[in-house]
Amino acid sequence: MTQLVVVGGGKMGEALLGGLLASGWAPPDEVVVVELDAARRAALLERFPGIRCSAELVAADGAIVAVKPQGVAEVSGALGRLGVRRILSIAAGVRLATLEAAVPDGTAVVRAMPNTPALVGMGAAAIAGGAAATDDDLVWAEQILGAVGTVVRVSEEQIDMVTGLSGSGPAYVFLIAEALIDAGVLVGLPRDVASALTIQTLRGSAELLAQGTPPAEARANVTSPGGTTAAGVRALEAGGVRASLIDAVVAAVTRAKEMG
Repeated sequence: MTQLVVVGGGKMGEALLGGLLASGWAPPDEVVVVELDAARRAALLERFPGIRCSAELVAADGAIVAVKPQGVAEVSGALGRLGVRRILSIAAGVRLATLEAAVPDGTAVVRAMPNTPALVGMGAAAIAGGAAATDDDLVWAEQILGAVGTVVRVSEEQIDMVTGLSGSGPAYVFLIAEALIDAGVLVGLPRDVASALTIQTLRGSAELLAQGTPPAEARANVTSPGGTTAAGVRALEAGGVRASLIDAVVAAVTRAKEMG
C-alpha cells in the first residue's frame, strides 16, 4: 500500500511534501499527491521527481488532508472508506468531533495547526489526537510536521489558542516589519536599506531567543539606561504595543472558537 497520500497540492501541502522528501521520511514513489488542478499536478511532478499525482483519492497507510476547511470532513470520510487508517488534518476550525463523525470507527484522526513559515522549513505547529489516535499515531504526525519545523502536543481546546498565537502570529510579525521599514524611510533611509536592516534585525533577534535568551533579558541587554533604545521602548509602551499584541492574540483565538 502507498505510504502517504497528500490531499491538496497547495502551498502548505507542497511545503510538507518537500520537507518529508528532503528528510528521507518516505521514498518518492510511495507518496501520492491528490490535486484536481492539472497544471498544479504538473508543477508538483516537475519539482518532486518520482512522486505520483492523481486527480482522485487513493488508498494509503496515512493521509495529510490539506484542503479548504469546508471540504475536510468529506475528504476524510472518503479516505477512511478507502482504508486509510490515520489522517492528519491541517485545516483551521475543523474539530476532531467533526472529523471522527465522518470516518469509519477506529480511524486515527489527528488535528494540527501549522503556520506559514513551514514553507521555509521554520514552521511552528501543534497537534491534538482524536479518541482512536494512539501515541504511535501522534509520533507519526510529529514526524510529518517536524520535517518543516517545531511541533508540540496540546489538547484540542488549546488548538484554538495556538491558532491565535502561532497560526496567526506570522501576520503580526509581518505587520511589525512593515512598520519598522516605513519608520526607517520616515527618518531618511532608502527603502531597500530599511528593508534589509529590518529583516536581518528580526532574523537575528529570533535566533537569540531560539538560543535560549528569555525575551525580557534579551530586551534588557540592549536597553542602556537613558539611551536610545530606552527612549524607543518607552514610546512603544506609551503607544500600547504590548497590549495591542495581546489583544490581537485574544481576538484571533475568539474567532477560531467561533469557526469551530
